[in-house]
Amino acid sequence: MTPPIPRSPLLELKDYSAKSVFQVENMLRETRRQKGLPLLPVPAICVLDPDGDIVRRLRREGRARPSAGWACYHTVLDEFDLDGQTVGVIGCAVGSSFAVLVAEQLFASGCRLLISITSAGQITSLGPPPYFVLIDRALRDEGTSHHYVPPAEFSEANPELVARVLPYLSNLPEPIHIGASWTTDAPFRETARAIEASRAQGIAAVEMEAAALYAFAAARSKNVICFAHVTNQMGQTEGDFEKGEADGTADALAVIAAVARGTMNFSET
Repeated sequence: MTPPIPRSPLLELKDYSAKSVFQVENMLRETRRQKGLPLLPVPAICVLDPDGDIVRRLRREGRARPSAGWACYHTVLDEFDLDGQTVGVIGCAVGSSFAVLVAEQLFASGCRLLISITSAGQITSLGPPPYFVLIDRALRDEGTSHHYVPPAEFSEANPELVARVLPYLSNLPEPIHIGASWTTDAPFRETARAIEASRAQGIAAVEMEAAALYAFAAARSKNVICFAHVTNQMGQTEGDFEKGEADGTADALAVIAAVARGTMNFSET
């Protein structure tokens, strides 16, 4: 007799229309009280920089300044000027749960558009790395998305937001493609079988945040757009993980500036 399949708490007791007892606004309120922080909004456009390279460069060049009102227990929000507007950036928020934890707080604090740029491993070759992939859908091989939206294979980007951004992404220093990613919680469990299955689905890259961020965006009606910076082939050859000039930060900042131009009015809706 075949033993029964164990129950998975990940897919049980989910009421997607129910309000959470633990509210992000309440946590921010208590953080401000405990730390004596003023009630100030964060910039309308914010960036998640999981690798931290953008943040380190901005600090090194004296271009970053701490956000005075950022009431988060776990992260520092830096602000910097880009093409005449103030942008917020948080470094080293790696993985789906951490990214969404931070995204919840950013949007509750005044953010209107969140851009995620994460390094990623190549699944289907679109050329020699490095290059960017604007993620239009992400395979939900992680846990956080299942707390926000019902089960499905992929999380989808907002097609209207993608359409607004695309015309501004041509003629940038580094190639930009549009395609699907595989979001995983376990990068050191990227097995040959899983990679081949992803490749058979036409998935371009593997990363750790997009599926959860897109699920959060859909559930909360927020503006989120995710890029995979394909920098490696999962370390299978020596000399992998090269991002380009200045750890790829010049190219990443060019992408951020282009997205900001393309969503100048969109982010206010």
